[in-house]
Amino acid sequence: MTESDLPVVQLTPGRWGDPAHSVELPAAAAEALKQLGVRRPTAPPADPTDRPGVAQDVQQLLTELLGAEHVRTDLETRWAHTRGYSTPDLLRHRAGDTSDMPDAVVYPGSHDDVQALLTTCSEHHIAVVPYAGGTSVVGGLAPAKRFIAVDLSRLNRLTHLDEISRTATLEAGVRGPAAEALLAEHGYTLGHFPQSYEGASIGGYAATRSSGQSSAGYGRFDQMVVGLTLATPRGTIELGRAPMSAAGPDLRQLVLGSEGAFGIITSVVLRIRPRPAERSFEGWRFDSFDQGLTAIRRLAQDGPLPTVLRLSDEVETAVNLADPKVLGGDGAGGVLAIVGFEGTRTAVRQAEVAELLAGAGGESLGAGPGETWRQGRYRAPYLRDPLLDQGALVETLETAGFWSALPQLKAAVTEALVKELSGQGTPPLVLCHVSHVYETGASLYFTIVSAQTDDPVAQWRQAKAAASVAIAAAGGTITHHHGVGTDHREPYAAEIGPLAVESLQAVKRVLDPNGILNPGILLP
Repeated sequence: MTESDLPVVQLTPGRWGDPAHSVELPAAAAEALKQLGVRRPTAPPADPTDRPGVAQDVQQLLTELLGAEHVRTDLETRWAHTRGYSTPDLLRHRAGDTSDMPDAVVYPGSHDDVQALLTTCSEHHIAVVPYAGGTSVVGGLAPAKRFIAVDLSRLNRLTHLDEISRTATLEAGVRGPAAEALLAEHGYTLGHFPQSYEGASIGGYAATRSSGQSSAGYGRFDQMVVGLTLATPRGTIELGRAPMSAAGPDLRQLVLGSEGAFGIITSVVLRIRPRPAERSFEGWRFDSFDQGLTAIRRLAQDGPLPTVLRLSDEVETAVNLADPKVLGGDGAGGVLAIVGFEGTRTAVRQAEVAELLAGAGGESLGAGPGETWRQGRYRAPYLRDPLLDQGALVETLETAGFWSALPQLKAAVTEALVKELSGQGTPPLVLCHVSHVYETGASLYFTIVSAQTDDPVAQWRQAKAAASVAIAAAGGTITHHHGVGTDHREPYAAEIGPLAVESLQAVKRVLDPNGILNPGILLP
């Protein structure tokens, strides 16, 4: 099965993914949780309590714009559009916390609908938050004001295909699997497969500068974008007259990553590629993370680059492998790299990569570990639900840095997390991997598991704050691909400095003079 064969699923509020594909916690994992002091919660999840929605006059206004069937104020719909999928989001959901619930949910069906909606909402000072997949993990759907959610699911079309230029125009509400299916009908792929693939959307990819698991071969999502259309309270902006231009600053880059603070992206023009004729994935063993890091750096800088390139550290390798002896010898130590190839002439590229990795001290493990990873690549988010059911605190964070800074960056973040959570009486397990590489550096992705305190939301807030301080001190960026939201707002402001913040705030004042767009998201 390939990504194009995965269906679009209706996400379950408060739990990840397709309910039919829920997973049970492996026995080994349950035993490990006991060693961490994890105890199953005794209180059952709480039901949400309704709170007043939009005023009658506002509901009438929205109905006149979009039609009664596209304006929803019932509790079930509003609750399903509350927050995203970070662990604090899920914990608040389990507690029945409706404090960030939208007052209404509206469903525009076109760019013109979105434009008219924003113009009207600005005139009446009604805050809006764009919503497509709802997969934010950084508080990107919890603004500072009461608001209405603008669900873009009706903007779900492939509106233009230029097979000569190899570009496709997709509306913002097209979900990841649907985009692949639409393109597959014509023999193409986008090649963007983040872990949130089952739920995330084209508009969300653009608004957060998403990066997928095949970024080594296909690039980040922002590298795929050649044009876009943005609806703002002041009017429409269309960008991307040509693939590249020297006509002033590239305003596409201003919109990409803007997280709904400058406007709502309604469509994106994207570079596409032919569907790969060949796919192969394999595993490689290295003695240590540092040795593996040197090997993948050589691939990133000197080539050839595979389509997928990721390296787990010693802890993540030990946790993720059901049989540690797959690493050879007696299974004592070592780290696992996954290398994937897609396209044509993959055997030639595979042989060239193998020569380099072997010369860097790697040992080929064959296709087994690679195929295991490929088949389970979207399973990890499903595991969080049973972990939370057992009372574990499990969350992720990520950063990126230059190659020369990565070892210290990894050590500093790990140390900060261990120190903070151990100080709260909940010593953690901290896992790390590299999954996005560049000539000059790479990303680091951390997974943290510990027992919960009596207030796990505050527990994680303190741990995340400690990690954020460590990231800044070690020269990393506050986020590589999760985005800013509210969780990273202050660290992002510190990272770019007050003058840059003021410049972005000036842009927002021009495009959104009444401050209705995702208030409190991205910018202080």
